[in-house]
Formats: sequence, structure tokens, C-alpha cells
Amino acid sequence: MRKEGKRGLVLEGGAMRGLFTAGVLDTLMEHSLYPDGLIGVSAGAAFGCNLKSRQKGRVLRYNKRFCKDPRYCSLRSLLFTGDLFGADFCYKRLPDELDVFDKDTFNSTPMDFYMVCTDTQSGGSVYKKCNIADEKCYDWMRASASMPLVSRPVSIDGNTYLDGAISDAIPLRFFQQQGYTKNIVVLTQSASYRKKPQKGMPFIRFFLHKYPAIIRQLQKRHISYNDTLEYVEKQAEEGRVLLIRPEKDLPIKRICRDPELLQIVYDEGKAAAEKCLPALKEFLRK
Repeated sequence: MRKEGKRGLVLEGGAMRGLFTAGVLDTLMEHSLYPDGLIGVSAGAAFGCNLKSRQKGRVLRYNKRFCKDPRYCSLRSLLFTGDLFGADFCYKRLPDELDVFDKDTFNSTPMDFYMVCTDTQSGGSVYKKCNIADEKCYDWMRASASMPLVSRPVSIDGNTYLDGAISDAIPLRFFQQQGYTKNIVVLTQSASYRKKPQKGMPFIRFFLHKYPAIIRQLQKRHISYNDTLEYVEKQAEEGRVLLIRPEKDLPIKRICRDPELLQIVYDEGKAAAEKCLPALKEFLRK
């Protein structure tokens, strides 16, 4: 460990907005800049694992290849499997056969990898460290990215979990508590963004009535998110955080089937990282 503490990387989710994050991650790999630990939420976890496996370009490659494939993401998948993003395709066939995830490198790379999930019964955050890419690691990753209403809760060791963004979308405070004194935080929304109250709460209450704790979290999510965002920005002003985010709203929705648009968002992430490359080197090479 460095004398001045560990260096961390905190990755927000945002589904296909995560292609911005992928551009940042690939820029880090191009310059051999690696943190001591990474914590990802939802797409931040699903895409961030490729930094530990050292697979530059993989996130962009498989998203462009499969974004139109109904097995990857579709209403058909939601109807027949209960998951908008097909669980078997995304977390088995894709990493094991179609665009192979480098488990050996992931397992041997000395970087701690954390994911955030939300316990469906308590509504609390669960922070899981997974340094071995086994089946259970994939389960935690799927849980972290399981958006409510369009995903089945993921069962692990007798408990069920959903998207980590429900309870802690930007887990900077947790990482600081783990000894990461200087952190790079990658957001997928521009500086003008503030979360608004959840729309369609009657609809949510009806379909999630089995999970009252999740409902309570969604009702107050905009308050907790905006509070955390203010904390992140203050930490950046004080020099404890290097904040990377889009300069303007990304031209993409949470779901995207346009490979060219995915490329554009990825390129914006690369440009944002390259713009602050000297600061990145300062944060990660000391």
C-alpha cells in the first residue's frame, strides 16, 4: 500500500450510458494506469470488471455486436425470461463462449473488485468484494445490474438482491471507509443533472408490493442520490476526488440498439479521460 493510502476508482451505473465509462477505462489501460481497487454499481460493475481482466476494447466490441440481438436485451427476453437483459446470454454464453472474459487475468490481477447490490428485504446496500471470477461472482454482478421492474431479483445464499443503484448509486463514502483516500469517480450524467422524484410510484407499488423496502428506497432515491452527488462534488473541490463525467448530456438512453451511437458515447468517454490524463497519472502513479 502507498504511504498516503490506497487509490480507488468508483463507477456509477446507467445501463448503456456506461459506454462513456468504457471509454474512460480503455484510456486507463492504454496508459497502464490502474487503481488499487475498483467499486462498480450496475453497469459500472458489469463493465468495470474488464479493467481487472485487462481487456481493452471488450465492452465496446460486444455491445456493438449484440445490441440488436434479442437474446442480449429485448422485450421478448423480458416476456419469456423475466429479465430485459437476458441472464443466461449475458452472464453465461457471452463471457464463456461469444466474447470470452479472461478469468485467469482477472483472478491474478492484484486489484480489489467490489460491487454494490440492494437487499430486497432490508433495502440496504450490500458491498461485495469478488476477486475470483467464478459463477457466484457473475451472480453478484447480475444482481448489481438487475433493474427493478425489468429484472428478476437474484437469489444468492438464501437472500435476494436487485440493482445497487437503488440504495447507493455512487459508493464513494463506502470506499473511503475502506481506506481509499484518493478516488477517481466516473459519472454518466453531466454536471447539470439532478435526479427527480421517481415517476410512476403507484405502478411501482403495485408490481413491487412484495418488496416494501425497495419501494421505500425508490421513493427517496432522488434525495439520497442528490445528497451523494453534492458530497462527491465537494470532495472533488477539496482534491480528494478526481471527477470525470460528460461535458453535456449524453445522446443515449438506458437502452440502445444503435452501434454508431454506442461508439459516439464511448468516444466521449475516451476524450474526457484523455483531457485529464495528467491528473489521472498524478492520482494513480504516486
